[in-house]
Amino acid sequence: MMALPRASAVLVLFLAALLPPTQRAQDPGMVHYIYQRFQVLEQGLEKCTQATRAYIQDFQEFSKNISAMLGRCQTYTSEYKSAVTNLALRVERAQREIDYLEYLREADVCVESEDKTLAEKLIQEAEEEKKIRTLLNASCDNMLMGIKSLKIVKKTMDTHGSWMKDGVSSSQKVYFLVGSRNKTVWEFANLRAFMEDSTKPAPRKLILTHSWQGTGQVIHRGFLFFHNQGTLNEIIKYNLQKRAVEDRMLLPGGAGRALVYQHSPSTYIDLAVDEHGLWAIHSGPGVYGHLVLTKIEPGTLGVEHSWDTPCRSQDAEASFLLCGVLYVVYSSGGHGPHRITCVYDPLGIVSEDDLPKLFFPRRPRSHSMIHYNPRDKQLYAWNDGNQIIYKLQTKRKQLL
Repeated sequence: MMALPRASAVLVLFLAALLPPTQRAQDPGMVHYIYQRFQVLEQGLEKCTQATRAYIQDFQEFSKNISAMLGRCQTYTSEYKSAVTNLALRVERAQREIDYLEYLREADVCVESEDKTLAEKLIQEAEEEKKIRTLLNASCDNMLMGIKSLKIVKKTMDTHGSWMKDGVSSSQKVYFLVGSRNKTVWEFANLRAFMEDSTKPAPRKLILTHSWQGTGQVIHRGFLFFHNQGTLNEIIKYNLQKRAVEDRMLLPGGAGRALVYQHSPSTYIDLAVDEHGLWAIHSGPGVYGHLVLTKIEPGTLGVEHSWDTPCRSQDAEASFLLCGVLYVVYSSGGHGPHRITCVYDPLGIVSEDDLPKLFFPRRPRSHSMIHYNPRDKQLYAWNDGNQIIYKLQTKRKQLL
């Protein structure tokens, strides 16, 4: 047998000793084969050791280069910070000089600028007033002076709901909307059919494509306008004849974020119709904020103008408009007496001082809705399941 390295020789002799004597005698080349395999293994291990040493050496060199680069980077960072600081000081100095020059320039034209600003403000206010007077230039100069009488037209078991007639067209149809969240509208041929609940002619059942929210719905020129349930401020214009949505709009000004009336727990946007057309009333920002009054163009659903009123939603239960004047109904704790204690006129003609004490006949609960009908000059209301008509007493504004 050829000479073997000491470690390999010992291992080969050990493995050979493990073979049976008969197998060693029969196959003498087995020991030599085992030696060759271990020799290949030792060569592989040696290469692996050399590669590992080379990798360690390269990594050490790489670490040394990175450390040197980080040192140079810190030096550059310090120089950059110093340059930025110097530049900031120069910019600040230049800004002070510019401000001083601007002060000198404005001092020469101060009086002229103030006069110009005042003139522009007066012109803007005059144009705004002209726009409002043009917007509310309907042949209507009445103001509310009293609630003359009450008539209970019908009684149902539903606490909340709304009922109405078209405030503009000559149609005698009565529309009945039960609940504060629903999509079923009952259309009666006239007031008698609604009162008597007669089957001839039977009421027509209309299923809307969307549900309404609250009790602030109105009907104007054959269209039902309502606050779309599940939305913050979407108003839907629904064609009752075609049974389809005609148009929709998003009411601006934070509408729908809070109850419009404290004692109407489901109404976030109240719609109204008077001699001037379509209106929306909603609460401003904050808990029990001031009411916001918005005039809407019913044809295009565009916002024509908005006013922040002094009337608060706290203790309020309903409101309505008559000849462009907002009347807000209040009650203590949602129970009587129900009286109008806040009035807002965008034209500034009617104020609370001009009005007598306006009380509604005592009712057990707050009104779910009160809407004015400009065609028959009456209020349509819903109180504790009763559908009510209030007759009004009015006066011409210029007589005061």
